[in-house]
Parts: sequence; C-alpha cells; structure tokens
Amino acid sequence: LEPLLLKSIFKQGGSECIRLGDSTIEYSSDFRFYITTKLRNPHYLPETAVKVTLLNFMITLEGLSDQLLGVVVAKERPDLEAQKNELVVQGAENKRKLKEIEDKILEILSSSEGNILEDESAIQVISDAKVLGNEIADKQILADKTEIEIDAARKSYTSCGDFTSVLFFCISELANIEPMYQYSLPWFVNLFISSIANAEVSEEVPIRLGHIQDHFTYSLYCNVCRSLFEKDKLLFSFLLCTRILGAKGEIDSAEWMFLLTGGIGGNPLPKPGDADWLNDVGWAELCRLSSLSAFQGLTGSFLKNSSAWKPLYNSLEPHKVAYPGNFNKLVSFKKLLLVRCLRPDKLVPAVQDFVTEKLGLKFVQPPLFNLGSCYADSSPTCPLIFVLSPGSDPTAALLQFADEKEMAARISSTSLGQGQGPKAQKNIEDAVKMGSWVVLQNCHLAPSWMPTLEKLCEEFDPDTTHSDFRLWMTAYPSPLFPVSILQNGVKMTNEPPKGLRANMKRSYGLDPIMNPEFFEGCRDERMFKSLLFGLCFFHAVMQERRKFGPLGWNIPYGFDDGDLRISVRQLRMFIDENEEVQMYMDALNYVTGECNYGGRVTDDKDRRYLMVALKNVFVPETSNEEYKFSASGLYYAPPVHSAEEFLSFIEALPIMPLPEAFGLHENADITKDNNDTKLMCGSLLSMSGSGGGGGGGTSEDSVAAIVKDVLKRLPPDFDIEFVQRKYPVLYEQSLNTVLAQEMTRFNRLTFVIRKSMQEMEKAIAGLVVMSTDMENAFNKISIGMVPDLWKKASYPSMMSLGGYLDDLYARLDMLQTWYDVGPPSVFWISGFYFTHSFTTAANQNYARKHKIPIDEVFFSFEVIGMNPDDFPNSPEDGVYVKGMYLEGCGFDPSTTMLCESQPKVLFTPGPLFWLKPTLLADIVEFPCYDCPVYRTPDRRGVLATTGHSTNFVMYFKIPSDQPQSHWTMRGVAMMCSLAQ
Repeated sequence: LEPLLLKSIFKQGGSECIRLGDSTIEYSSDFRFYITTKLRNPHYLPETAVKVTLLNFMITLEGLSDQLLGVVVAKERPDLEAQKNELVVQGAENKRKLKEIEDKILEILSSSEGNILEDESAIQVISDAKVLGNEIADKQILADKTEIEIDAARKSYTSCGDFTSVLFFCISELANIEPMYQYSLPWFVNLFISSIANAEVSEEVPIRLGHIQDHFTYSLYCNVCRSLFEKDKLLFSFLLCTRILGAKGEIDSAEWMFLLTGGIGGNPLPKPGDADWLNDVGWAELCRLSSLSAFQGLTGSFLKNSSAWKPLYNSLEPHKVAYPGNFNKLVSFKKLLLVRCLRPDKLVPAVQDFVTEKLGLKFVQPPLFNLGSCYADSSPTCPLIFVLSPGSDPTAALLQFADEKEMAARISSTSLGQGQGPKAQKNIEDAVKMGSWVVLQNCHLAPSWMPTLEKLCEEFDPDTTHSDFRLWMTAYPSPLFPVSILQNGVKMTNEPPKGLRANMKRSYGLDPIMNPEFFEGCRDERMFKSLLFGLCFFHAVMQERRKFGPLGWNIPYGFDDGDLRISVRQLRMFIDENEEVQMYMDALNYVTGECNYGGRVTDDKDRRYLMVALKNVFVPETSNEEYKFSASGLYYAPPVHSAEEFLSFIEALPIMPLPEAFGLHENADITKDNNDTKLMCGSLLSMSGSGGGGGGGTSEDSVAAIVKDVLKRLPPDFDIEFVQRKYPVLYEQSLNTVLAQEMTRFNRLTFVIRKSMQEMEKAIAGLVVMSTDMENAFNKISIGMVPDLWKKASYPSMMSLGGYLDDLYARLDMLQTWYDVGPPSVFWISGFYFTHSFTTAANQNYARKHKIPIDEVFFSFEVIGMNPDDFPNSPEDGVYVKGMYLEGCGFDPSTTMLCESQPKVLFTPGPLFWLKPTLLADIVEFPCYDCPVYRTPDRRGVLATTGHSTNFVMYFKIPSDQPQSHWTMRGVAMMCSLAQ
C-alpha cells in the first residue's frame, strides 16, 4: 500500500500510472481509498498519520447522550419526536425553495437585456419570489418558535440520555480487562428500548425517568454479568456505581486515582515509634493521602495518637468502625481510601458494602447462570459463545439442554484445531439449511480460521437461515477472537463452583461417581469409598488453591473433571485387582500424581506439593475415621456407605473453608485478599485510568518532577576498564569477574533509564515529538508503575516505581562500595542482577582452591544469625549472604529454626546464611526444609534450559523441627525481593 499512500504517480504512455507490487496499473484522478479499523483506540505513528487523513468516528459522550435522548423521547413522547422530525424536514424544504427562488432571480437578471423594469415577466417573477420569501420567513419564525417549545419539552428527558450514555462507556472499556468483553452500541440501545417498555409507568416525568434508569441499570448489570468471570462481577458493579456518582460530581478524580494507585512520589514522614503495627507501605500511602484536600491533617492525627487508629487496623470490618476525630464524618467513598492504606486486604468487602449502600443489595448478587434465557436472547443469525475458564466444561450442560429442546439428534460438534476448519464450515453450511445445531469447541486453538468464521457469521441471512439453526462456540479468552462475533453474539461464562464444599458436592454428581453400579460393589467397599472421598477432597484442593496466588501454585493449572474421572476409574480398578493395600496405594500415588494430575504440572516445586497433598489422602489410614486430612479435624472420610450419606456429610462442611483446609497458615487469607485488591485496582486502572470523576491522571508537572529526580539521583555509568584493572580476571578469585559482569549489566539498564528520561524531559517541554514508547512510559510513570521500556533491560521486579528506583539505587550503591573498599563480608544476595553467577563463582573459588571438579561441589547451608554487623570478616571458604524474606512461615532466632508466622505478618526477614562449598559426598543431612528461593514473589518464570524457572535461584536448607511436608503444604519459600 505504500505507493498508494504516498501517491507515487508517474506518467507512462500519456496516462497516469501507479505501481502496486509487480504490476503497473492506470491511475484515475477520481480514485478514493478508504480504510476502516476495528481497533478500539488506535494510535498511529506520525509517519503513518502524515500519509492519510484520519477521521475519528468513535462516539463521544455528548453525541451518545443526544442519540439516547432521541430514543427515550421517541418512545415516551412520539408526538414531540414526530413534530421535531417534521420541523427538520420542513426547514430543509423551506431552504430548498429559497435556493430555487434565488437561482431563478439570478437567472433572470443574467439573461435580461435592456432595462429590467420594462421586462414584465421578470418583474412578475421577482414579485412572486418576494411573496413566497415572506411566506417562508413567516413559516420559519413559527417553526423556530415551535422548535424552542419542543426542545423545552424534550429537555425534561435530558437527564435520562446523560445517565444512560455514562453506562455505555462503562461496558465499552471492559475489553481492556478481557478481550472477550465486547458489547455493541446497537445491542445497548435495544436493551435500553426494552427497559423503556418494561419500566414502571408514571405520569410524573422525573419519577418515570427514575423508573427507566433503575430498570435499565439492573437489566444492563444482569445481561453483562452473565458474560463476566466471577472475578470481574463485583468490579463491574463498582464501576457502574462510581461512574454514576462521578457523573453527579460526587467523586473526585484525584481521590479515584489514589484509590487505584495509592498515590505516587513524595517522601513519607518518619513513622511514629508506637505504630510498628502498620507496615511501611501503608504509612507511605497515608502520607500521600494527607496531601488531598479532604484528608488534611491525617498524618498529624496519626502522629499525635496512632493508638486511636489501631482498632481500625485490627477490625475484621475496618470500613464499619468509628474513625478518629473528624475523619468519621467522611462519606463512604472517602473511607475506602483509608481502608486501602491501613487494611488493603479488606478493600474488596468494603467495596461490596459501598455498592450495596449506593445501588442496592441486588447489584452484589449476580443472577444465576440460565442457559434457557441465553438461548431465548439468541437467534439463528446470533451465535452463542461460552467463554471458558480453567476447570469449566459446558459440554454436558449443552447436551442436556439440547435434549430438553428435542435437538439431541440434530447437534454436531467439532473440536477446532489443525485441519478442522473445512469440516466445521461444511457442518455450518449444512446446519443453516437443515435447522440443526453446530458446536465449535476450543475456537482459540484455530486463530488462523477465525477470519473465515467471522465471514460465515456475517453472511447469515435471516430470510434463508432455518429458524431452528443455532451456532454454539466455546473459547478461552483470546485477542484473536473476532470482535464482530463477540459484539453480535450472546456471551456466557459458567465457571466451576467456588469453595471446597461446592466443589466436592459437584464431584459426587459427575459420572462415573454418580453411577450406583460404579459406586457400589467394589471388592473392598470401605477402602474404596474412603479413598474416593479423599480423591474428591484432593481434587477440590487442587482447584481451590489457585485463589491463593503464588502461595498456592507457582503456575495456576487448569485441572478439570477429566483428571478426576480417569483417577476415579483407576482407583476402582486397582482396588478390585489387588489385595495388597500398600501395592495399589503406591501405584495410585504414582499414576494419579505423576500422570493424571502431574501431567499438567510444569514446575517441579508445584509437582513436589502435588505429591505431598496426594499422599495426605492416598494412605491406608484414610479408611480410619480417626485419620484427618487437615489440622482442624473437619475433613476426613466419614464411616458411611451410601452416596446420599456422603453428600449429607459434605453439606455440613463450612461454606468458606479456612486456609488450614489447604495446609496453609491463616495469614494465607490475607494474601488472597491482597491479591484480590490488587487485581481489582489493576483492572480498573487498565480501563483508561478513569472511572469516578470522569478520568484524569497525574499532571505533566508531577511526571516532570519524577523525571528530574531520576536524572538527578541516577549515578554515572561504571567505568568497566577501571574496574577490570583494580579487580582483574584471576583464576583463584571468580568474584572479580562477577563484579565486572554485574556492572556491565547495570550499565545497560541505567543507559536505557537515563536516555528515556532525557527524551521524556524534552518531550514534556515540547522540544521533541513524544514517540509511542515515550508515551507508554509517561502513562506508566503517571500511575506509579515501572515503564515497559525499562523492564526489557531490567532484572525481574514486581515493585511500583518508587520502590523500584530505591531498590535500583541500593544495588548500584552496593556495587560502587564493592569497587571502592573491596568485597563485603556479607553479600546482599538480592542485589545482584544475575544471582546465579554469584553463587556459581563462590563454588568455583572453592573448587579451584582445592582442585576439585566443580560438579562434585555444592553448598552446605548454615544459619549464622540475624545481624550482618556481627560478621566483619568473610569466611575462609564460601560466602555469607543476607537480604532474603520468608513467606508462609516465620523464623525463630533463638532456636534458629522455622516457625509459624505471626498473625498479619506475611513476610519475615530471613536469617543470614553461610553458603559453605562442600563435597557432595561430605554434605551432612539434618532435620531441615528444602526451601526454594525466588527472585520475586511472583515465583513463576520462563522454563530455562536448566529445567528450572528463570525466577528460581536454588534450594536453601533451613533447620526445622517439622517434617518437609508441613512447610511444603504451607507454600513456604524465600524471596530475594518483595512487591513493595
């Protein structure tokens, strides 16, 4: 297209021509080229923009408000709308007649010869024109007066148009969260018209409009909710609520942005000594919050009497307790900001109560999934799309529904993948004529065929498509799924039940467990039913543990019903065919753990946990009522016989299980709730960073201040030549090479940061054009996040911008101090860009010193204390290291052993370790836990050639008086850096 866009026209044989590809074709001056895009918010580079004329057809808030006003007036006052339309037509007709008169007069004047006053026909035409012109002017005056009256009457309906347009922009931005959340304007308008027809009638216009708005808001909530994942349903309610309040001016944009980001920049005041119960992150956010006008004096109140705020921190419902002083008078939205600072783990329930207060209880109770109502909303030309999530499989429900609709014999299913496109296309073409159903499974696996599917759907003709025809699809969220199908189709999500109890109950309703012939009649009935119960418990734990994030699984796996079914059948087979209990128990642990469930597991630490969890239930003692699956004693295989009795036992289990059911510490609930808060705020932030007060981000001034501060504090690059002179490459000291390599890596990072900040400084000043990368970096900095440009050159980090920069300066200072005064006696292991090179160098020094092959050497681990100042000198062999944090447990310095976490303490500073290189044959085993060490709390990474994740460093052996399985179930690990 380049020659076309540049209009590279040349003359050939007297004709204008243009070259497209290998062909030369004639070019017509009448040729016009139009391009449309389905991108929601396209951004074109300057070099593209200068070649084309960009027309923005995206609807605006004002335009949509006027359009919806027309819709509501047309339905409520058709007489007014008809009059309005008639006046528009009449005005256009009057203008046409005036134009004709003007043209006629000009024609007469131009063709007249001699004295025009002697031309009777000309005088007659001019006289008639004057009479007609006066009549039209009188009519136009009357029309203008009538139009003013109509507009005054329509104005009483304006609030409804404004209100409804705000709601559309709520749903239009949902696609930023998941690509499958796509909704069209025609669908929205049709839903609005339906609400106008079904809302309660009233003679009073304001009351009637209130009924329409309430009905439509809830109707929109219900229709959108059925296509949302559970994680986003409360988020959508909150978004609706804040947008409605924001349109009324009740939510300040600066406060909204603080709720989502916690504020950026600024150095916090020193934290009061008696407020050690509040973490540093919360205190820093409180200091930033006090800069907002509604929270003036917040830090002063805290410094004066921090104990007055402690009840809020300790409360299970901090948003409901009385706040100190005048802060108790704050409106409920502003109290959410205080909850974010002091108890971020309780922000989600606080938001739920806020939505209930403002919109009503029904907006936090999503309607149950109903396949029948979804089918009723569809048509032969409107496909139905199941949006899948891990563990969900709608096939059984769809087949049952087809049976209810007497379509079981007229349904064909195709699982898409390589080469299945033509088969699916033929099925659709046949079904359109015959009136059958077609199910296309796993559409996300055939991205190359999606354009063909889109074309097929666009060609559906209501006149030629059989009325019984329906096209069903299943797909995981994918950005390649056709937007037009999503916007015009009926989208549904049907996630597996949440909670151990619901999950186990569902498992007992699956085939073959529900089959009486399978459930009864096993050779060892008591053992079979006990192990079957244990297996269902294990399956539920595997799925539900995902909600705890990295503490539960490094990588969230999609275990589904198929894993349970094959394991259940093997359980029955092994018990029937073997009398030796230990023999089939070992076999069951292997095939279930290593093959059926383990086949999905790619991380060896996750596999270690899976095998421990499985051995908790697949033991001979499971058939003994005294054997419990968890510390509380609530979960065990009951000594009952029938399926109904097992279901009754399951029904008596807690709806919301405590973390101990999963083998986790009670603090895991805080971790889960913190993850939920981060997810919700991150999702809201991704939706254009707007919401309550009509958007608004951080001003250019604050970003400019951050840029200036970074350029000021960033030290100059390390001079690698000087470093290599002072610390040359030595056979006996590999750490010299590590220092030079680390400095080289950090030089690359600081070069990217410095260059980007210098360019941004010029762009903000208007001296250069801001490139796409710079614009993205600007947006990230404005919300306190690390730019993607930096991340590409950086070590792994989950910190926000302020924490990342402080951490970077500390790492650079560590290397500079090393260069200036020599290697430290205790190394900050977290400060290295590539930690593995440091640990390898420590081993290499020992191997070379003692002339031992390095593959015969590994570290023995010795806990040496907590205070680095106690160790002014380096050890003779190996290295002392510090700077790690324990998650999932605590550490007792008095016993130098792992211990249980303190309440509300999620991360504990780890002890100092002596990494002591030792011959593998000489390593002495002792009671310990093999603790994995990760670079970030995310834990997951890319699988490297070593067979480990790129986020994984190594296992440290930490003394423990508990078995390995205890801490494995707890998800205990050490981190080199935290998220804050």
